[in-house]
Amino acid sequence: MLFFAESMGRTFTERTYHYNLVPFKEIKRFLVHWESLGTMAVMLNLFGNVAAFVPYGLILPIMYRRLRSLGRITLWTFEFSLLVEVLQLVSKVGSFDVDDLLLNTLGGILGYLGFVILDWIRRKRDGKTS
Repeated sequence: MLFFAESMGRTFTERTYHYNLVPFKEIKRFLVHWESLGTMAVMLNLFGNVAAFVPYGLILPIMYRRLRSLGRITLWTFEFSLLVEVLQLVSKVGSFDVDDLLLNTLGGILGYLGFVILDWIRRKRDGKTS
């Protein structure tokens, strides 16, 4: 989806390649023009970018003990998202959007918060059974 959005109907195929370097520009556009763009397009862009990176923030601290901090997960998620966006920019497939960086990083943070909650529940449960 990240690289083939045009062929899946996420963006216009008739336009030339574009990128967005202005924070919140596309997020605002999607919120302001929600009705004309359609709920599916808005949900796919805003919530899809967040949801796509939730597993990243949830699984990394499970796999790597040293990534069990909000700061590290935020940095790793941002870096991975930046890599994806730069690949889109260089290959001119998909589109580079700074808002995607923000939304993807938010997804990683939410995933990490999910990890923290699940880990707290696990530790609480294990402490009661001991």
